[in-house]
Amino acid sequence: MPKMKTNSGAKKRFTLTGTGKIKRKHAFKSHILTKKTTKQKRNLTHAALVHPTDMNNVKAMLRLR
Repeated sequence: MPKMKTNSGAKKRFTLTGTGKIKRKHAFKSHILTKKTTKQKRNLTHAALVHPTDMNNVKAMLRLR
């Protein structure tokens, strides 16, 4: 039986922390930045954690289960 493949989009977007949580980046920070306020852009810079309700879906894409 062949190996299970990790979802390519997920492995580029998520990283695993040392405690087993999944880190993600905020959306809406890549383009059309002129109409966004400085405060909004600054708050989108920081990384966040995946919400517990989405954790199972992300783990399945990363093959962590």
